[in-house]
Amino acid sequence: MRRSATSVFLRRNALGLLGLTILVIVALAAIFAPWVAPYGPAKIDLMARLAPPAWIDGGSLKHLLGTDNLGRDILSRVIYGAQISLSVGAGAVVIGALIGSFIGLLSGYFGGIVDAALSFLVNVQLAFPFTLLAIFLLSTFGGGFTSVVVVVALATWVNYARVVRGQVMSVKNQEYVEAAKSVGVPTDRILRRYILPNAFSSIIVVASFSMAQAILTEAALSFLGVGIGSATPSWGTMLNDGRSYLQNAWWMTAMPGVATALTVLAGNLCGDWLQDRIDPRLRK
Repeated sequence: MRRSATSVFLRRNALGLLGLTILVIVALAAIFAPWVAPYGPAKIDLMARLAPPAWIDGGSLKHLLGTDNLGRDILSRVIYGAQISLSVGAGAVVIGALIGSFIGLLSGYFGGIVDAALSFLVNVQLAFPFTLLAIFLLSTFGGGFTSVVVVVALATWVNYARVVRGQVMSVKNQEYVEAAKSVGVPTDRILRRYILPNAFSSIIVVASFSMAQAILTEAALSFLGVGIGSATPSWGTMLNDGRSYLQNAWWMTAMPGVATALTVLAGNLCGDWLQDRIDPRLRK
């Protein structure tokens, strides 16, 4: 009976568990990069430049995924690049969640002019091409880790605002909220204790999707040369470095590209899984 229940659970949650497993592996590799990576991310060995991966003729087990145009180990740079990608993703998710949830709470609870003004702000954000805005901001104020985190957060906060606003509007007229108002409970306490907890599960789901979006956005901005500096081994900068060597050293772009794709896919799989588990309407 127990085996049957376990097999059913694994079958129903296979994709979600796969995504979670990939994210855990990437996170552990990023955390323990100094001990896991065979070389330093900036170690140059011109004698081994453009060495192919180990499974290709001319490759070596010393560099499992090959080397770049400066002889730097691709595997080591991919592992250290996970630190940047996950840090940017986590920072953008936290900032975006705080800003978007706050705006969504105010918009949904107070309604009227407040809702109209904040909804207009959300619509402006959605209507404006974010990539152009990000390139303009980063070109004006400079790139770097902090700037990229803030700019990427600007791409995600609207998702939280719209979801939280909808959740707040669905519960603000419930009897327990009206009872709290009638006995004089302060508005900030009503929002924190009675309304926000109802939206928390939705915020978690949006955060899982936003994490994948933030990683992909950071890689795109770094690839365009306006994100993380070229001296930092992020996946986006590695893609940018390798675009001139696509014909004779395809692994320079393929390896960070695969790492980015797998991490983004894992984030989306986890998001779908969480949405199915949290929303009872989607359960089979």
